[in-house]
Amino acid sequence: MTLDQLMAFIDNDLVVDADEEVFDMNNGCICCTVRGDPIRILGGLMKRADKLDAIIVETTGLAGPAPVAQTFFVDQDVADRTRLDAIVTVADAVHLDAQLGEHHAAEEQIAFADVVLLNKTDLVDKDGLGRVEDRIRRINPYAKIIRTERCSASLDEVIGLNAFSLDRVLAVEPDFLTSDHDHEHDDDVKSISLVSEVPLDLDKFQTWFGRLLQTRGQDILRSKGILDFKGEAERYVFQGVHMLMDGAPMGAWSKGARQSRLVFIGRNLDTMGLEDGFAACRAA
Repeated sequence: MTLDQLMAFIDNDLVVDADEEVFDMNNGCICCTVRGDPIRILGGLMKRADKLDAIIVETTGLAGPAPVAQTFFVDQDVADRTRLDAIVTVADAVHLDAQLGEHHAAEEQIAFADVVLLNKTDLVDKDGLGRVEDRIRRINPYAKIIRTERCSASLDEVIGLNAFSLDRVLAVEPDFLTSDHDHEHDDDVKSISLVSEVPLDLDKFQTWFGRLLQTRGQDILRSKGILDFKGEAERYVFQGVHMLMDGAPMGAWSKGARQSRLVFIGRNLDTMGLEDGFAACRAA
């Protein structure tokens, strides 16, 4: 599986009960298949345009924004029948400064953004927020920065903005409409997906996962999971970035769907004993 597929593996389950229709683009990294899945799915959606309010394309945190945005211009049928409203980027106020130095994709996402949701602002002091915002503005002085906690923002702040400016993008990247935008993957970043059909023991998992984040959190860029704990009626959903993790029960399981799934993206994952540690969390 690619990184995009692994994260979608978890995300799709979180929205599967929503009223909106969800399409997976699972033929590989979305920023490497710009003329494949995205155009095919958009073309299909256009046949039902009278029933749509909007189309939202969500990528993983590792996707390059240029080829995704380019999708709306390189195919004539898509270009004629859609309008790219805005590029919205979620930035982690705690870790953004370090990520900008380590990952070119992070800087690209800030540079292309029309709106930046600066999240986890409750975990950073006033001076720290000022420094992060200053760095964002040095990269992209045009983006609107919205401070958020748990990404809480009103819908009218992220949809219906008519904010995307092709002229601005061309000023930054003159070959935007003609380049293939080769996307370089970070070979040091790996991923692993873990699955358990056996329910987990809550205490065992908390002990293992807490120790893991404390000792190896710097190498864990993202962690995400849907967990089945023995004796608990609801599925437990969590997301983590480095040493920070947030989770909570999130509704009942679909009939016959109880299964724990866990995804890690980071460096040196093969030295962490993740498979054995996760297996040891299974309930007796």
